[in-house]
Formats: sequence, structure tokens, C-alpha cells
Amino acid sequence: MVKQRFPALDIMRGLTLALMILVNNPGSWSHVYAPLLHADWHGFTPTDFIFPFFLFMVGAALFFSQRSLMQPHITAGERHKKIIKRGILLFAVGVFLNVFPFLAPVSEWRILGVLQRIALAYMFAAFIVLYAGAKLRWLICAAILLGYWWLLQLSSEPYTLEYSLVRQIDMAVLGASHLWQGKGMAFDPEGLLSTLPAIVNVILGFEVARVLSLSNSSSSALKKLAVMSAILIVAALVWNIVFPINKSLWTSPFVLLTSGVGMAVLLVLVLLEKTPAKSALRFFTPFGKNPLFIYALAFIWSTLLYTFHLGEQSYYDFCYQQLCRVFDAYNASLVFALIHVLMFWCVAKYMDKKNIVISL
Repeated sequence: MVKQRFPALDIMRGLTLALMILVNNPGSWSHVYAPLLHADWHGFTPTDFIFPFFLFMVGAALFFSQRSLMQPHITAGERHKKIIKRGILLFAVGVFLNVFPFLAPVSEWRILGVLQRIALAYMFAAFIVLYAGAKLRWLICAAILLGYWWLLQLSSEPYTLEYSLVRQIDMAVLGASHLWQGKGMAFDPEGLLSTLPAIVNVILGFEVARVLSLSNSSSSALKKLAVMSAILIVAALVWNIVFPINKSLWTSPFVLLTSGVGMAVLLVLVLLEKTPAKSALRFFTPFGKNPLFIYALAFIWSTLLYTFHLGEQSYYDFCYQQLCRVFDAYNASLVFALIHVLMFWCVAKYMDKKNIVISL
């Protein structure tokens, strides 16, 4: 990840990572407050915005990394190599996290996941912004979202879990044993086909960073950002009438909604940066400096807590049960997650103080 030039971008990225740690580490999945859970299928909750915000911020970071790639001394071949190398490494880290601590047989390894989607969407978006001008980029985004809508109609039941084209393609290419099994059958919410519209999340993040950078966050740029946000959100809600907002299928209205809300959140953070609230908001900045490392570390830590046992109970469950001595089940689960956020913030803060930045 490339360090952002605007404090609001670092804050948003750090806030997004903090929320991801929070929702990924409840003390008990049976006792989670509803806003901290994903929508079961159609519709959305606050939690459903977290992953798209990550893609949005990858796009913002891409604006700055693309400027460095366009230096005259860097050849086209070197640019391509850097983009592909970064994407492959990110994908590999994602697969590593899926299979850690290597207890499952290779035949059951899940191939896709959060970082894998980020890797694929990043690579495609990086090549698009490298060679397409602003107008062409908007046309490409429209073509992707409309084309994805059309592709889904090739199934007789396009928006269902079992019969969606997203699942059919993943089953054919990867096989059931390499897919996520969390919904009672093989289905990957980070599927191959549904990664296509995720490219637009990245490109829109790129466009927002471009607008802010070229105008130095002027009032006209902020107004333009507000208008773009409103248009995307309204378009998403209208489109939802015929094409449901659905995170698992990563539908086109879901892309517009999450990108529009992402723009609105960033706009608010830019405005708050000019108020006394900025000191409180910068609590999240350390997370934004090393997002990939902190995300991976938090994932590995939780996996280890689940893997190792104290008698019949995993260490994860043991720690949760201790909190249940003090709080009720739901609040103990929330406190458990908040402790994880604070714990990894301490790691991020230490790295920030030592100027340690780990990126691909």
C-alpha cells in the first residue's frame, strides 16, 4: 500500500481497518448486534460497507502509485511488471491466510477471499487507469456494471444463492471443495465473476483521489464530490428496484451505493479535518499506515486462538467466557472485539512511531 497524501484518506483507511477487525472478531458469532453482521442476502447493513471501502481506498492509493509509475525513466514493461507482481503477492498472501495453519488437505483449500479480490480488482483497475483517459474510464465503469447485470440474466434464477451465474462459474472453474461453505453450500462471496464489478469500486476511488489532488481539496472539489456521491446513491436505490443490492453477488447497485457512501464519508472526514475533531480522528491514522500487515496479523492471531485448545475449549472461546463473567453475552462479545481493535492499534501505533511501513 502507498502512503496517502491527504490525512483524511489515511483516517478513512484506518477507520475501515478498525471496523473490519471489530466485525471479524466477536467473542461469539451467536451473540452479535445486528449492525455488526452482514445482510443475509439482499439488502445491506453498516458492516456491508467495510470491504467495498477497502477497495475504494485501494483505488485512492492507486492514484498516487500510478503517478510514480509514470516517471519517464520507467518503461512500460517495468510498469506492467510492478502491477502484476504486487497483485500476485497480494493474492498469495490471501491464499496463505485461508489455509493457515495448514491443517486442511490441499483438496479443501479455499482459493478466493478478501485479499484475492483486492488483488484481482487492483490489477485490472491499474491497467485501466494506466491507459484510459477520464472519459473512457467512466465508460468502462458503465460497461462493466451494465455488462455484469446482463451476464447474470444468463441464469434462470439470476439473484439466487444456488443458481446464480456467480456460483456456477466458481463451481466449474474451482470446484465445490475450494469454495467458501458458510451459507450451507459451496458459494464464494468473493467469486471470480463477482470480482468484475469490484473493479469499479477501485476506479471510483481513483477518481475521487484525482479530484481531491488536482484541486487540492478546494471547495469546488468538495462540492463535486458531494454531487457525485448523491448521484451514485440515488442511482443505486433506483436500480435496486429491478437489480437487488446484494453484497454476496456484489451487484452493480451495491457498487454504486457503497462507492457513493464512501465518497460521502471521505467528504465528511475532509471537512472534519478543519475542525478540532481532527485530533480525535487521527487516532485511526496508525491503522492506515500499515493496513495489509495489521489485517494479516489480526487474521493469524484469531486463527491461532481458534486452533489451540485449553482442554475442550479453544483459547478464543476461553477468553470470551471470561468476559461473560462480567458482561452479558452480547456485550461480552462486543468488548472482546473492541479489545482486539485496541490491541492491534497498539501494534500499529508502535510501527508508526518507529516509521515501520510494510507494503507490497
